[in-house]
Amino acid sequence: MNFFDTVGKKAIGSRLRLLTEKITEDAGELYKCYGIDMQPKWFPVFYVLSGGETKTITSIAKEIGHSHPSVSKIVGEMLKKGYIKEKTDKDDGRKNMVQLSQKGMQITDKIQGQYTDVSKAIEEIAAQSRNDLWKAIAEWEYLLDEKTLLRRVLEKKKEREGSTVTIVDYQPMHEQAFKALNEEWISRWFKMEEADHKALDDPQGNIIARGGHIVVALYNNEPVGVCALLKMEDPEYDYELAKMAVAPAMRGKNIGWLLGRAVIEKARQLGAKKIYLESNTMLTPAISLYNKLGFKKVAGHPTPYERSNIQMELNL
Repeated sequence: MNFFDTVGKKAIGSRLRLLTEKITEDAGELYKCYGIDMQPKWFPVFYVLSGGETKTITSIAKEIGHSHPSVSKIVGEMLKKGYIKEKTDKDDGRKNMVQLSQKGMQITDKIQGQYTDVSKAIEEIAAQSRNDLWKAIAEWEYLLDEKTLLRRVLEKKKEREGSTVTIVDYQPMHEQAFKALNEEWISRWFKMEEADHKALDDPQGNIIARGGHIVVALYNNEPVGVCALLKMEDPEYDYELAKMAVAPAMRGKNIGWLLGRAVIEKARQLGAKKIYLESNTMLTPAISLYNKLGFKKVAGHPTPYERSNIQMELNL
């Protein structure tokens, strides 16, 4: 049974490494066959210097897409072999310039036959394949430059974990969770204020009974997030999105997004045209979430909170 057929695409790193090792092993033998004393990992550095130019390690690293330490190590190895010579930049004594030595330049002539034969062999493999690996690699590199595999996997993790979260309407049994979750983040970043105590000590009377709404995020039937929609007595705004809080252990699981979407949808159902919120710019993840939900910064309005330094609105 083939391991990779069994494990599937999640082993892509291992499979690519195995393919790379297979090709690199042959490359090492190929240099010997053509009488060239060179390691496969030196090739990118050798090739960019083979035109006779003098370059800095930084410029070489940028050109071949390697890290500076990696190129520096290769250059050091090639210096010991006598294939490279270095000198100080005449315009900037802090920079070392490198170029192929006479011994290194002799390889450029000797290696031309190897270039021809390798290219033809690769073309033969491509002709026998149904898929163009070279183009596929370029496409994958482009896509991973746009968004790394790490970021993509974490997004899927967030989606998967978020799919196990249920958003429900507030019930009296959620009162303690509503208070505790909000007190945790407010006390960690700022201080509890009079307006906080008023809303958190009696959410039924001070939010719901006044035409507001609260939603609760449940994970394994336990409340892990809350968000309120406060009815506003304001000619410009119908409701305020407020008191959004997520349990520390559950952050990064898309719960804030789910809560925000839920209260926005509730506001639409209630006929709201515009929602308002207040926050603080030091809460970077929160501001990012509000932007993602569609909120835009507006000029400052009177606020009961000392900690508020940004106001935002959402047109529905």
